[in-house]
Amino acid sequence: MPRRPKTIPGPSRLSKILAQLTASPRPQLTNVKSLRLTLALRNDHFGARHFVKEDLPRIKYANPAVDIQVNKVPKTAAELWQPEMAVEFGDGSTRTLNLDKKWSSTIFGELMDMAGGTPWQRWKKERLAAGLPIVDVPAPRPSESPNTFSQLLNVGKTGAAAVLP
Repeated sequence: MPRRPKTIPGPSRLSKILAQLTASPRPQLTNVKSLRLTLALRNDHFGARHFVKEDLPRIKYANPAVDIQVNKVPKTAAELWQPEMAVEFGDGSTRTLNLDKKWSSTIFGELMDMAGGTPWQRWKKERLAAGLPIVDVPAPRPSESPNTFSQLLNVGKTGAAAVLP
């Protein structure tokens, strides 16, 4: 019979995903019919790709009736086109956001300014009154490069393996 762990297990993977989907501010879009994003498949349009990965699932979770289409197009270094997001409203009008050289938090803020409605304006007012940024900027990942010479040599190894990578 396996031993029982003496520690309390941490949050499950599902609860972490749900916490990310329901994080504040809730991206409730008013009067939006569809979102169409066009961006590079790889090696360019980093802010737009991060927006698709981090913020778009939250938007879809909060707005299940909104039709979201992401078109990832292969792009060569010679091609010069910019990523864009077309927002189609319920009355048939369309507005286009240029996503070139913007952080994902900026893209999210511009989309919410365009279609966020009263709850978004209330959120902005509360954050500005508290002296906080409207949307939290994504934190960079910590570098995993060795900090000291002994870490570089990997002290745990002995003999020839200590010198070899």
